[in-house]
Amino acid sequence: MLAYLIRRLFAAAVMLVVIISVVFCIFFVIPKWAGVDIATSFVGKQADPASVEAVREKLGLGDPVYLQIWHFFKGLFVGRTYAAGGDVTHCAAPCFGYSFRSEQAVWPVLTDRFPVTLGLALGAALLWLVFGVAAGVLSALKRGSLWDRGAMVVALAGVSLPIYFTGLLSLAVFSYGLDLIDAQYVPLSDSLTGYLGGMILPWITLAFLYAAMYARITRATMMEILGEDYIRTARAKGLTERVVISKHAMRSAMTPILTMLGMDLGALIGGAILTETTFSLPGLGQKVLDAIKGQDLPFILGVTLITSLAVLIANLVVDILYAVVDPRVRLS
Repeated sequence: MLAYLIRRLFAAAVMLVVIISVVFCIFFVIPKWAGVDIATSFVGKQADPASVEAVREKLGLGDPVYLQIWHFFKGLFVGRTYAAGGDVTHCAAPCFGYSFRSEQAVWPVLTDRFPVTLGLALGAALLWLVFGVAAGVLSALKRGSLWDRGAMVVALAGVSLPIYFTGLLSLAVFSYGLDLIDAQYVPLSDSLTGYLGGMILPWITLAFLYAAMYARITRATMMEILGEDYIRTARAKGLTERVVISKHAMRSAMTPILTMLGMDLGALIGGAILTETTFSLPGLGQKVLDAIKGQDLPFILGVTLITSLAVLIANLVVDILYAVVDPRVRLS
């Protein structure tokens, strides 16, 4: 198990370097090849030439690419100082960039919004795992029944309906129409009940989409597993159906579910743009949308990095869970 963990950690470290390098190239190298003035992108097209030249000097855009990427990496781990003549700006570690438009470091703004997005992603993930997997297992066990057909119809609706439709519909019915839920976001530090009341509709709306997908993949996987020889052997040995399903079938079915969870949860931690915008949640998704509208490139870069790192960490955790669920993984 230790050797497996070391291999996975080493692979994650290598992938981290690759991710940071690719993000740097996307924002600094490729636009330059396309003839885009990167300094103008950071300060805005309406900026005067002196401001553009100052930002170009602060970012070191005239340096060789290898030196620029070194400063980029260095800033992430030890901080960075942007200097142009007598104008000096320090960005503390981890420096995910600095917005010269709003005169703000990217990292403090993103960390202020991160708890909102993290709470949204984790709460929705808990709901879609519980209800999606349970619905998928029951549908596989009762294949062709009324429950199976009804659950798959609901799952199809969940996959087909966009979040902004189900979100606005839930607000119209439960918040504005019946006045059952106050959808106003309240920070957890201010009030637990207010936080839960403000997040319950976003959780359900987001979980409805993902639970539908998890129900369908769980049903398909379970139906395939229930036809395997080892399941028939377990039943022939006299094991109860509960033991066969929980200790044998579910262990195999968890592998694709964990794979999906790692990708979905990692991506959501980078910001659920539609959900956060629909319910006016001050999370990363809403921030990156505001940054896109205002063409504030450093914040777009910062959220891109956080999303990439979240997917990497989530998949590292999934790889470790693979070894717990299926011991054969440790030897592969």
